[in-house]
Amino acid sequence: MRALLVLYFRNFIGWDDNLSTAIYHTFVALCYLTPILGALIADSWLGKFKTIVWLSVVYTIGQAVISVSSISALTGQSQDGTPNSLPVHVALSMIGLALIALGTGGIKPCVSAFGGDQFEEGQEKQRNRFFSIFYLAINAGSLLSTIITPILRVQQCGTQTSCYPLAFGVPAALMAVSLIVFVIGSKMYKKFQPQGNIMGKVVKCIGGSRWTLQATTMTGRIGSIEIQPDQMQTVNAILIVIMVPIMDALVYPLIAKCGFNFTSLKKMTVGMFLASMAFVVAAIVQVEIDKTLPVFPGANQVQIKVLNIGNDNMNVYFPGETVTLGQFSQTNEFRTFEADQVTSINISTGSPVTEVVHKFEPGHRHTLLVWAPNHYRVVKDGLNKKPDKGENGIRFVNAFNEVMNIEMSGKAYENITSHNASEYQFFPSGKKTFTVSSAEIPQDCPRVFQSSNLDFGSAFTYVIRRESNGCPGELEFEDIPPNTVSMALQIPQYFLLTCGEVVFSVTGLEFSYSQAPSNMKSVLQAGWLLTVAVGNIIVLIIAGAGHFSKQWAEYILFAALLLVVCVIFAIMARFYTYVNPAEIEAQFDEDKKKNAENNNLGSTSEPVSQTRM
Repeated sequence: MRALLVLYFRNFIGWDDNLSTAIYHTFVALCYLTPILGALIADSWLGKFKTIVWLSVVYTIGQAVISVSSISALTGQSQDGTPNSLPVHVALSMIGLALIALGTGGIKPCVSAFGGDQFEEGQEKQRNRFFSIFYLAINAGSLLSTIITPILRVQQCGTQTSCYPLAFGVPAALMAVSLIVFVIGSKMYKKFQPQGNIMGKVVKCIGGSRWTLQATTMTGRIGSIEIQPDQMQTVNAILIVIMVPIMDALVYPLIAKCGFNFTSLKKMTVGMFLASMAFVVAAIVQVEIDKTLPVFPGANQVQIKVLNIGNDNMNVYFPGETVTLGQFSQTNEFRTFEADQVTSINISTGSPVTEVVHKFEPGHRHTLLVWAPNHYRVVKDGLNKKPDKGENGIRFVNAFNEVMNIEMSGKAYENITSHNASEYQFFPSGKKTFTVSSAEIPQDCPRVFQSSNLDFGSAFTYVIRRESNGCPGELEFEDIPPNTVSMALQIPQYFLLTCGEVVFSVTGLEFSYSQAPSNMKSVLQAGWLLTVAVGNIIVLIIAGAGHFSKQWAEYILFAALLLVVCVIFAIMARFYTYVNPAEIEAQFDEDKKKNAENNNLGSTSEPVSQTRM
């Protein structure tokens, strides 16, 4: 569900990137604040088993609520699938996320410890192996979900182009199934007093949001494979499934045979360093992406391109520049002007000259449609960034004299007036078929056409013109070039992040369980999860208040913060003394017993002394 949460905020609810990221990390922070509550419930009231069951019910209800919130028809919808009453959907989404945060956070302190409690004394090796398999199983499930959920998202649900109800509903159904399976096994479990919690995925919390947005500016064609931006997170899950057994069965034993004392705290230090390097690599990839991105207008700038949809050559006079366009052609790129400099634009086929009278809106791109010496139209493009989700923006220009309707892959462009452009609509990659209809088109003319093979993140204008035989024809013009940097370049940063996660998280899971006394495991684990919440709050502050002009700068800041924490942790680890809580508790019990015996001896000998006196 988290794999598509940022895209849901941005594309269904309509929030911008920073607000979507802020709300996402607020949600994740809540997920790691609520373990304190879960630990209290498990320790003082229900116990681990009942806590897992009842808060899983809350979890499932929350999933169902957010699935319902994403149904645009719930409050009525417009023709493009936009809900009529967006505040209702926002409110339901927030309620659903609050229930999910309570449910998932509440069971986090109990799940892995409940599994660990099934092992007897002397089975430490088997218990450690269990934690590795447990972590692998979580990420195997994550792998399947991050492959399947984006596939469900891109399905069409009625008038909705993105099927968020299905993408959120399937995890809700699977959560309900898993809860039923867990309850069925009740009689087979050892149900001890609460003694431990599960630690969170520390590093992974940062990589589910900004890196997904980074992927939307890249191409998903990797050889013969094509993947969606929110499916790139599967790389993390795939590598975890591969790396956990490799580290457990090969790397650690090899290090031990080489004579290195690779303690738990040293492993965790290495894990943090690898995570820091992952963000350095992400920054390098972002620099390469930035080189390929088109330049969009600033707040006080205007961008203009000219598209000649007439049968004559046209001269266009910009301030300080003259451009000549042949019939049915456009300028190679958008011209950028300061808003106060766009004082005079003229068009002609020779003479006379026609002045373009229009108030250009600062911060936007505009297309100047011309088709005769004194006929023009200025269209505000509405695209000031790359299309979301790596999709492709398509609009149509009607060069006929009558109103035109066009249907493309289930989406309708209605009532495109003569010599005018439609709004952009957005489509995933691949070839698209579209049908043209107009009263001006003869009955025996072909009306079905096919687009070029769309890639990722592009925008095109299709001009529908009259051919010499009176039938319609189409011409394609590029407005925004497709992404050229491959998503495969994200694999190294995911690899480093995964290695850091495996070394840090699995080791920390076992370390925190083994070093805590039995009567403090819940408190220690909940405190550990609280640090994850604090980490997400830090991300929230940086993403919300930072406003970096370049995304790579934010990645470098995260890398620097991780590196500083890594150094501090390494210094503290240098002075840490490993303990065996069982031995210490046994010693305490023995000392307590001796003290009790001494007290008893003192109380029996005292009367004798008084009698003798």
